Amino acid sequence: MTDNEGDRADSLTEWLSSRSDDELAELLRLRPDLTIPPPPTLDVLAGRSHQRASVLRAAEDLDTLCLTVLELLAHEGGDTDPVPRSRLDELVDKRATKKAVDAALALLRTRALIRGTTSLTMVAAARDAVPWRVGRFLDADSGLTAEVVADKLAAVDDRSRDLLTTLTRSSSIGRTRDAAPGTPADRPVQQLLASGLLTWLDDNTVELPPQVSQALRGEPVTDPLALTPPTPSTQQVKVADVDAAAAGEALELLRQSENILAALGRTPAPALKAGGLGVREIRRIGKSTDLDEARVGLLLELLSAAGLVAVGLPDSGPAGDIDDLWAPTPTADAWLTAGPDRRWAALAGGWLDLARVPWLIGMRDSNDKPIAALSDEARSAAAPRDRRVVLSVLADLPSGRAAATEDVVRIATWRRPRLAGRLGVGPVSRYLAEATTLGIVGRGALSTPGRALLSDPDTAAAAMNRVLPDPIDYVLVQADLTVVAPGPLTPELAQRMAAVADIESAGAATMYRVDEKTLRRALDGGSTAAEIHSLFGVHSRTPVPQALTYLIDDVARRHGRLRAGVASSFVRCEDPALLAEVLSSPAAEALALRALAPTVAVSQAPLADVLAGLRTAGFAPAGEDSSGTIVDVRERGARVVPRRGRSPYRTPAVPTDEQLGRLVSEMRAGTKAGDVRRSERERVRSDGTRASGAATIALLQRAAVSRSPISIGYVDAAGVSSNRVVEPVGVGGGQLDAWDADAGVMRHFTLHRITSVALLG
Repeated sequence: MTDNEGDRADSLTEWLSSRSDDELAELLRLRPDLTIPPPPTLDVLAGRSHQRASVLRAAEDLDTLCLTVLELLAHEGGDTDPVPRSRLDELVDKRATKKAVDAALALLRTRALIRGTTSLTMVAAARDAVPWRVGRFLDADSGLTAEVVADKLAAVDDRSRDLLTTLTRSSSIGRTRDAAPGTPADRPVQQLLASGLLTWLDDNTVELPPQVSQALRGEPVTDPLALTPPTPSTQQVKVADVDAAAAGEALELLRQSENILAALGRTPAPALKAGGLGVREIRRIGKSTDLDEARVGLLLELLSAAGLVAVGLPDSGPAGDIDDLWAPTPTADAWLTAGPDRRWAALAGGWLDLARVPWLIGMRDSNDKPIAALSDEARSAAAPRDRRVVLSVLADLPSGRAAATEDVVRIATWRRPRLAGRLGVGPVSRYLAEATTLGIVGRGALSTPGRALLSDPDTAAAAMNRVLPDPIDYVLVQADLTVVAPGPLTPELAQRMAAVADIESAGAATMYRVDEKTLRRALDGGSTAAEIHSLFGVHSRTPVPQALTYLIDDVARRHGRLRAGVASSFVRCEDPALLAEVLSSPAAEALALRALAPTVAVSQAPLADVLAGLRTAGFAPAGEDSSGTIVDVRERGARVVPRRGRSPYRTPAVPTDEQLGRLVSEMRAGTKAGDVRRSERERVRSDGTRASGAATIALLQRAAVSRSPISIGYVDAAGVSSNRVVEPVGVGGGQLDAWDADAGVMRHFTLHRITSVALLG
């Protein structure tokens, strides 16, 4: 369309009709809520585009310049009468370039929040999208810098500071009689007005300048007149160092996640009645995995988001009277065997789209109760958007550029002023800390895998694989029976080391500890003494200490002299004297062991209980199957099948290009068919009113936009008919909201009960 066609359009419906199919499709893509349910005509689309909820949702992604343009148009009455573009440029007063203003107007037009080029008209509800007082741009004081505000605040007394703090915690607009002229100058309000810490609006109203509010909240102070994004003060960091730090965090994250899964597999955690995991269970898991409570809470949220833990009734483990337990899912088995790059991508991708706020865990809710991990209190539908807004600030910096948290806050709040309440220093610093834990951020800069995760999630695993250190196939065995892995081990070697040793410390280098318990665990798993000797002999770059060789041989010599199987269970031993010693021990009575022969005894206890009881008594039995082969009797851990739950938050899905094209075609066809029947649908009665439903809604919407008084015929629920003169405020949700000037109240009318509508004046 030409530039002038939008200026000649009298209504939003006419303006939408003049849009091209691609422009309409782009509108629906940016505002997917307009497509639910699919609008049959452009009239319906225009009506939805006017609705306040939809307009506010569309304004969430607008930056400070776009919202300032809406503010200036609203100040000039652009929601009722067109505003010349030249007037807008005059109000902007070169605080932004013409090119930048053109881009802002184009963005607003794309979202159908304004129309026209040389004359600009905005939808009425867009006034409510401005997150500050309309007109603030024209009277704001840009001289209130951070230093000036700090000096002024230092000079006020406690009463005045308390007043400012109250406004900071509530609305920035305050009502007071002390603002009127003639009020004694020693009153706090007058003192604050004189110092510039309050702005006078009228005799009964004052406003807290945004710079003062930011300073009191401990936020970075910004200039409310700035129509260009802040320039961050960045620090150059080598990309290799950033990626190395990110890779180290990722490996540590995976190791700790494995430990959490193992802990929950051994002992599933009971769910609270209100959902989630209690503090006692968090502490138990933290103690068994050597992690603090905050870390455990974050890892549980990540594992749940990736579908690796869920609540339900496990397939094994003590359930008792507990209905719901948190335990690993069968998906965890596949995740544990996957490569570290793919495991990282599953956790990082789950965090990015997680509609929860893990850093809230442990804080107090409105009832002064601690917020539990995996509970409903930690839900937040806005969290995924907030994370992306924060990370996009780092993503727009060159690779290897780190920015301070304060600069990230300044830029993020300039880009999304309507989200400023959720993007303070506290939340942003916690989002960045979580991103650092996940390896998305390293040394204050976005890592290469993190950049891939934001731009193309399908390539994130490959990007992480490139920055992870190459796995090594050797270890360093030391004289004190510790084993050092100076880097990440190959999956096969890591699995074998985990079977024969316990991790004492992890990081860039991992230290293992070998002792009698770990060697017996390896033998229980089916390994032989020769295989354990070969493991250290082949993979150790240092000589194997003689003490380790002796320990392996000693444990192996005692291991398996007793054989336990299923009879329910049986105990077999080639040495009758040893079996006689077992039968005379306290364990025999507890297990109800009964001798069948000098070398065989049986028990009704399960095999696992027999093995545990004999080991507690000081023996070293091994499990075997019916053929006499040693079997792996280690616990596999409980598993729970996740339930199919319905998310409490539903966001409109963005239609595909094909769906959008079909929807636009159907709307145009519906509009054309409606034009053919318009004369019938908009028939006029003898009293000048209109009768059809579609025409009534269209007339009500036009009256609401222009704030024109109307006369309506209405039948209430009791069947009583009446005529009323009201001023429409909004139409939507099946009702008309209108101001009744005679009664001085807001009235709500059900649309299908309105029998006639007539414009007045």
